[in-house]
Amino acid sequence: MTARQQEAWLDATAGVAGDMLLGALLDAGAEPAVVRAAVDAVIPGTVRLSHKHVHRAGLRATKVEVEPLIEDHPHRTWRAVRELIGGAGLPGCVQDRALAVFGRLAEAEARVHGVAVEEVHFHEVGAWDSIADVVGVCAALHDLGVTRLTASAVALGSGRVRAAHGDLPVPVPAVLELAMGWQVTSGGEGELATPTGMALVTALAEHCGGLPALCVRRTGMGAGTKDTPGRPNVVRVVLGTPVPSGPEKVPEATDVVLEANIDDLDPRLWPGVLASLLSDGASDAWLVPILMKKGRPAHTLRVLAPRARIAALRERVFRETSTIGVRESAVLRTVLERTWVKVTVLGRETVPVKVAHRKGTIVRATPEFEDVAELAAAQGLPVITVLEAAGAAAVAKGLVPGAKLPPDPG
Repeated sequence: MTARQQEAWLDATAGVAGDMLLGALLDAGAEPAVVRAAVDAVIPGTVRLSHKHVHRAGLRATKVEVEPLIEDHPHRTWRAVRELIGGAGLPGCVQDRALAVFGRLAEAEARVHGVAVEEVHFHEVGAWDSIADVVGVCAALHDLGVTRLTASAVALGSGRVRAAHGDLPVPVPAVLELAMGWQVTSGGEGELATPTGMALVTALAEHCGGLPALCVRRTGMGAGTKDTPGRPNVVRVVLGTPVPSGPEKVPEATDVVLEANIDDLDPRLWPGVLASLLSDGASDAWLVPILMKKGRPAHTLRVLAPRARIAALRERVFRETSTIGVRESAVLRTVLERTWVKVTVLGRETVPVKVAHRKGTIVRATPEFEDVAELAAAQGLPVITVLEAAGAAAVAKGLVPGAKLPPDPG
């Protein structure tokens, strides 16, 4: 729909499921053909997506239907799902978001059932319809130009439900595991939040809270299957552009820094530890060389993250390092607004340029180094040659400090 930067807020106070969130995004204007193409790229010839308008407790909403096209749908492992998504040729951010969601699901299922992550066999959450929901939601967010998602507290429900593993209490164990660090309520009877829905919220939303200050552009409502009298079974999404807070307003301390001093970890493990923390939602992760008692060389691991991701990241630090303690402190963080602009390099290839700006005035524009390195390798050129060409292309497109952000950055 648009490449303009948008923020989205998700209202999950009545619960959340993957099809409900996808319905809300379609209702807000995501292009159905774009969503269908993304799903077909991952599981071709397997499902057919459709949507229609329905009413839930008197409110109009969009209901998504996922119709199977084959009879036998296997239970898939995390490795199989990862390969399907990674080999589908999806846009980078769609692929990254989808992998993040299923990665969260895999870790939750592994912890609940006491198996290694790679050994997890998805049942309900790994079936064709949930793959369609996750990939569809990620494609819809990309189509709508959503660069930041926040969400409300989530209603989980109560009672009991039949699942692949038998009769389970609500919220089911996987949902509770996924809810670590997030604000939740019971919200009513029945299963109101599914593992897929909870994974989408906690993997993609940066912050849990009320509706932020936005100039509202679009809204959408997605319907669940049941129509409960007196309680609309819907998920709402609000799309808009952030409202500047003004230079005098002090930001809230919504971020946290985790710290641990570590002197006995094999240094070859550190790159993987940092990469896993970033993939699990950390805003940044880094090492600081230090000297500990008796002159022992060591590192301080520091992890910057939104509060909603702290519980999961704390667990990852304990799991992947040798530390036996973690310090936590609230911090104030001010960031420039960011967007990405594609520029033409070498006459025919495109490279994304990260543009940092303040109220529409460009502060810095930097070609994405990994894309530059990949293009250099593909063309058999030195990285510095492609990097200089991308920088020149950005300047030629007017992406220079002090200039105004183009009306349509994409």
